[in-house]
Amino acid sequence: MKINAILIDDERKALAILKNKLERLCPNVAIIAETQNPKEGLQLIKDLKPQLVFLDVAMPELSGFDVLAEIKNPDFEIIFATAFDNYAIEAIKHCAIGYLVKPVDNNDLVETVNKAIQNIEDKSALEKNKLLIENLGVQTFQNKKIVIPSQEGLEFVKIADIIHFEGDNGYTNIHFIKRKPILSSHSIGYFNKLLENQSFYLIHKSHLINLSHIEKYLNVGYVVLTNNTKLPVSRNRRLNFLNKFRN
Repeated sequence: MKINAILIDDERKALAILKNKLERLCPNVAIIAETQNPKEGLQLIKDLKPQLVFLDVAMPELSGFDVLAEIKNPDFEIIFATAFDNYAIEAIKHCAIGYLVKPVDNNDLVETVNKAIQNIEDKSALEKNKLLIENLGVQTFQNKKIVIPSQEGLEFVKIADIIHFEGDNGYTNIHFIKRKPILSSHSIGYFNKLLENQSFYLIHKSHLINLSHIEKYLNVGYVVLTNNTKLPVSRNRRLNFLNKFRN
């Protein structure tokens, strides 16, 4: 599958390097335009309607997020490029959108492009892009959402509505406040990494809990959650777990 792509990055050298890597390593990507000017990039997207946009996060006048927000129905796949920026990467990851950390690694580029091609075939870009725009405008953790790949497709759920994640042979059961659990094809390690800067704690290799939903801790090494679920805390995690509350 050949896909049309636009490259937008205000750094001339970074743009040239990305273009060279794509031409060498990603023959399925046809570069139809490139620019260092985010305003020009915005117009190119509107005029050329690419399937894939490589978009730098930090640019003058308009950030990559600003460019995305200016488009009424952003139904194209995006791969963001950024120097290490915790806030930007966290927001992007929550929405299951591709990103590359500068300087761009060859293997990461190929893997991310292949995933983008699959996403284009699945036609899930519009919902994910709208979610990113929504999350960027949300100031509180309680209202932010994440994308959860499930057996039926993509689930868009509020982080605060998740009580806990339960690992199950490489899959993960996700338990909520007011809805039935869903089964995700991702491992519990994926969600632990995704939510490492949020109010979640891996109390056991199979249990990642939302700290906001703890009702009590039992001295025998268990926690009781707001849905009355009783879960074990691994011996080697108990001290660190309790210290989170003591501090």
